[in-house]
Amino acid sequence: MSFPATTMLSLWHDLIWPLIRLLGYVSVSLFLANVIESLNWTTKIAALARPLLRLGNLSDISSASFTMALFSGISANTMLSEAYEQNKISRKELILANLFNSMPVYFLHLPTVSFITAPMIKGAAIIYVGLTFGAAILRTFSILLISRFILPSPERREDIKVKGPIEANGGWKSGWNAILQKSWKRFKKRIRSIIRFTIPIYIVIFWLHKAGIFTAMEKMMATYFSFLPWLTPESMGIITLQIAAEFTAGLAAAGALLQAGSMTYREIILALLVGNILSSPIRAIRHQFPYYAGIFQPKVAAELIFYNQIFRIGSLMIMGGIYYVLS
Repeated sequence: MSFPATTMLSLWHDLIWPLIRLLGYVSVSLFLANVIESLNWTTKIAALARPLLRLGNLSDISSASFTMALFSGISANTMLSEAYEQNKISRKELILANLFNSMPVYFLHLPTVSFITAPMIKGAAIIYVGLTFGAAILRTFSILLISRFILPSPERREDIKVKGPIEANGGWKSGWNAILQKSWKRFKKRIRSIIRFTIPIYIVIFWLHKAGIFTAMEKMMATYFSFLPWLTPESMGIITLQIAAEFTAGLAAAGALLQAGSMTYREIILALLVGNILSSPIRAIRHQFPYYAGIFQPKVAAELIFYNQIFRIGSLMIMGGIYYVLS
């Protein structure tokens, strides 16, 4: 059975290469997480965020994950997954730590969002980015408050100096060999599980997208806005593009309408917030679930995404409500 060259090119561009790239990122992050743990660097990395996370009774592993999330969300999640698999953190702490990492992940995307919105919607960009930033702050402190009440206080351990892996194995050379061998052994065991779940889930999501399932869901969501009577007809266009296409498409439409004088800053900001809220769940299923299911068990991955969406949508609705009333 042969496939046309265009079909093979499409499969390579839309499925095979993105899947290889995803597995590559996850593999590197997983191996680095294993090396960091073998070197006992978790406590040192955690020191950067420990004062803040201790307020929420979160452990050093969660603190280290929070710090790692400033550089790589995949590495941060891999660290949490490894700790949960080894029973070093509870399921409650896994969920709360993953939710808490939304702040550094937000900062990773903040420069891109800021530089895209500013030229298109001008002064409205400051308000819109400010509202999404406020939502991220609200999520962070809400999670910190919740975790303080539902997580037990971390046990206070005495600072005991233990021989590090290098000293214990008779020098730098033998120490590093032992670390790399241990990390590689654990990596091979974990990566098999990741591949077993990631590849089929990614392929299923890909074919659902090709079959038009997500497009149909997006069109259905974009059609029914009767529960939002305060939105103008022009706002519907922005929201529809955000849901059916992507954020930049809605942003481009907003910029054109603003330039033509058809919409005010207030109308554009509210439309972008509504589009952000309505498009978030579908994008999470399409883009976030395949790689989450590779790092965590599929059931845990679905649970984490569910809670992430609840907090994200809730915080955006609160900030949008505040802006709607005050403006």
